[in-house]
Amino acid sequence: MKKTLAIMLAIVLMLSMFAGCGQNTTKQPEDSNNGTTNTPSELKSIKVGIMAPLTGDVSVYGIAAKNGAQLAFEEINAAGGINGVKIDLEILDEKGDPAEAVNAYNKLMSYGIDVLLGDVTSKPTIAVAELAADDRIPMITPTATAPAVTTYGDNIFRACFIDPFQGDVMATFAADNLKVKTAAVVYNTSDDYSSGAAESFKKTAEEKGIQIVAYEGYGNDDKDFKTQLTKIQSLNADVLFIPDYYERVALIATQARSVGYNNTLLGTDGWDGVLGVIDAANASVLDNTYFSNHYSVKDNDNKIQNFIKNYQEKYGETPNSFAALGYDAAYIIAEAIKRAGTTDKEAVIKALKETEMDAVTGHITFDENNNPIKSVAVTKILNNDYVLETKVTP
Repeated sequence: MKKTLAIMLAIVLMLSMFAGCGQNTTKQPEDSNNGTTNTPSELKSIKVGIMAPLTGDVSVYGIAAKNGAQLAFEEINAAGGINGVKIDLEILDEKGDPAEAVNAYNKLMSYGIDVLLGDVTSKPTIAVAELAADDRIPMITPTATAPAVTTYGDNIFRACFIDPFQGDVMATFAADNLKVKTAAVVYNTSDDYSSGAAESFKKTAEEKGIQIVAYEGYGNDDKDFKTQLTKIQSLNADVLFIPDYYERVALIATQARSVGYNNTLLGTDGWDGVLGVIDAANASVLDNTYFSNHYSVKDNDNKIQNFIKNYQEKYGETPNSFAALGYDAAYIIAEAIKRAGTTDKEAVIKALKETEMDAVTGHITFDENNNPIKSVAVTKILNNDYVLETKVTP
């Protein structure tokens, strides 16, 4: 009897052990953000936060970048999303102000975003990058060109090239393509974008054998530049480099011609849109001028022309470079999440670093500082129109 009872107890014990093993093998992973990796097939959505200046003085840039990104994400969702999962967007206006940008960032993080696309201009982007670095949120700015942006953490990326790079390219273009011997520079001493490009232009130009005959600054609120321009005109520099945004460029170009400076003007991507703010009757002041840009609407590449067509159909206007960069930044994010197979932060950051793709603004890879390596479109203005002069590949 005792022997029979012992055998029955042993059988019960063995059955309970097998039941326990069966439970362990069928247990599902917890759906948690605390260390558990979620693949897109396990998620209801992928949340992307977008922040940009949609009102205020620099809203023209923010709206364009936001529009480009939104168009891209709509295309991705229409094609089935990322591995079958749709992307949800949270879009906030930061008004071009660093303090507002921090507030917008905190709100987006409270919404549980997986990736941040933004900010747009450099100072708000830097304010946000410091926070994003601590939070390890994958972040890509489409358009902030200040070199410091990506130095705050290896999770911070950008789709645009940096300010000094534009100065280097335009100095090289002046030396190699235009064969100039002398150059002058006029720049905004209050703006990192303008002063950074000016410094790199001067350095590279001198290395290329170009003599810098004038290096003139002005303040952020200045409207009259004739003192600087008269000096430059008297020195008859072959080219005048003006690294600034299009509204001020229109003023400087008009005043340069009025004091008799009729040589070539050079600029950076901030010139994009200058023909839209200058009177058509006065547009000739910009004839035979050149500026660096991220892409050209006159490029016949199918990817570029399809983007332009789709953007025009949706927004009723031709996309500027900020729109193209917003569009590319969105696809860079989507491709990284797709390749990572997850929204886990570290996996997405790793996938972003490994980016290699053909985009509207060129074939993109990232260097060791998470800055893109890609070609530059040098655009010429002629007869009140933009013309693709050449592409410069670093």
